[in-house]
Amino acid sequence: MKRPSLLLTALLGALMLAACGNNAEAPAAGDAADATAPASASPSAEAEAAAASAAAAEGASVAGDPAAAGDTAVTDATPPAADSHEADPNALVEGRDYEEIPNGEPWMPLNGKIEVVEVFGYVCPACARIEPLFSSWEETLPADVRVSYVPAPFGPQWTPYAEAFYVAEGMGLVDRTHTPMFHAIHIEDSLPGEGETPDEAAIAQWYGKYGADPRQFRAAMDSFSTTAKVNRGRQFMVRTGVTGTPTIVVNGKYRVTGGRSYQDVLAITDRLIQKARAEAGATP
Repeated sequence: MKRPSLLLTALLGALMLAACGNNAEAPAAGDAADATAPASASPSAEAEAAAASAAAAEGASVAGDPAAAGDTAVTDATPPAADSHEADPNALVEGRDYEEIPNGEPWMPLNGKIEVVEVFGYVCPACARIEPLFSSWEETLPADVRVSYVPAPFGPQWTPYAEAFYVAEGMGLVDRTHTPMFHAIHIEDSLPGEGETPDEAAIAQWYGKYGADPRQFRAAMDSFSTTAKVNRGRQFMVRTGVTGTPTIVVNGKYRVTGGRSYQDVLAITDRLIQKARAEAGATP
């Protein structure tokens, strides 16, 4: 029956790509004040239930979306196909798959690398859903590709986690704490999530499990250096036109806008990597 299948596709597509966004205008560059807290674009419970029922009826499943599939772990997901990095860059369509950023600048100096930035938020449910796919995909990238993370400070619920990310990054803890932080918020419910009162002391205490001194960590979250990094992240988001998370930006020049699933988003990113490599006249 074609009509139910079309309905199922639409519902699952909405669940897969439900993102966390900022309803207000993007914060002005250099503005030290917190941006307006974003309203989550996650689907309603009724929409999730309808999609789950339809999926069960047709034997469908949503790879990489534990919230939609009823999974209880953020890390269980099917990675993209092994040959995805060989995607044809000529298959890209500007305005559908990506937007070119005028006078775009990378997050960090390229130094011969191709830069992939994921703008994310730890409290963002959509970021939690894409994280296992993104991590698996990252492990397969060629040596000339560098991945960086920029935490979005969308208001008071998001900013403490952005501060914590930069402190953890300075301590060399991100590789060990990135995925567990998503688990703590979205699976274990041991740290405040979106719509809950932030608890900076609890965040610092959580990093203590990974070797950080909680008092020093908490003090570093309020430091001038950390505030400067958060503001620099805001400026990057304004420059690249990022208003929601997760958003992927390649070389500060191309912002991924298309894709009906998270796998599609990563396939588009692969093509943009190929495009950036061709423009630089380089080989992987």
